[in-house]
Formats: sequence, structure tokens, C-alpha cells
Amino acid sequence: MLASMPYVAFLGMGAVRRGDELTFTLPFRAELVGNTRLPALHGGAIGAFLETAAHLQLAARVASEKLPKTIDFSIEYLRSGRPRDTYARAEIVKLGRRVCSVQAVAWQDERQRPIATARGAFLLTPLPGRTDGTAAGGAEE
Repeated sequence: MLASMPYVAFLGMGAVRRGDELTFTLPFRAELVGNTRLPALHGGAIGAFLETAAHLQLAARVASEKLPKTIDFSIEYLRSGRPRDTYARAEIVKLGRRVCSVQAVAWQDERQRPIATARGAFLLTPLPGRTDGTAAGGAEE
């Protein structure tokens, strides 16, 4: 799925699954620097990374005709993203029939020192015949 999204390919995002957890990766590239004086990653790259992590976490969990549509997405930038690889995880907070809430966190060296956090609400398009929005065999959180 990652390869089918052009901006994800541009960012160079990847994902690693360990058990039931997905960890998303944003490898450092000079093109992602927004402030060359510090240098620091561009906030748009960090925001796109977090929103995509949230979308892909949903896609891995929810049976849907298409990717969920973003209703609302807010980002809190906590510290500058330095010129190094960045990681993220997203967690489904509430999975309803049509709307889902997700939170995501991005970090670099230490997971306990996030560079940004995000919260989003997404509109689901359940598969025909399904009204609960969950993947086959999935349970609502």
C-alpha cells in the first residue's frame, strides 16, 4: 500500500510490523529540511508523516472500501526534528461505525522524547454488508 501513495514514496516512508504493532519510519533526507540554519525537518514533512501513519494504522485494522477521509487533524510540535531518522506509532483511540479517533506520536532518538504528537478524526467507508467498520474478526476498541 505504501508504494501506491506518491507522496509517501517521496517521503521515503516505511513500516515495520512487530506482533500487532506497526512502527513507521521516515528516513532522513536533506530535501526534508525546512530550516537550514538549525537544521530542522520541515513541519509539513512531520505532519504528513503523522497523518499517513494514522491512515495506515486504520487501513491495517479496518475493512474499508477506501482509505478513511480526514475530518480533523491537529498536530502539536514539541521540539525540532533534527537531521536524523524519525519514527512514529499511531493508536486507534475510538473506533465507531463511521468515525474513528486516532492519536500518533513521532520521535527520533528516544520514544520518551517525542518531537510531535497528533490527534485525528477520520470518516470510515465500511465494506458493503458490514456496519461495524472493523476488519473481519476485528473487535471494536
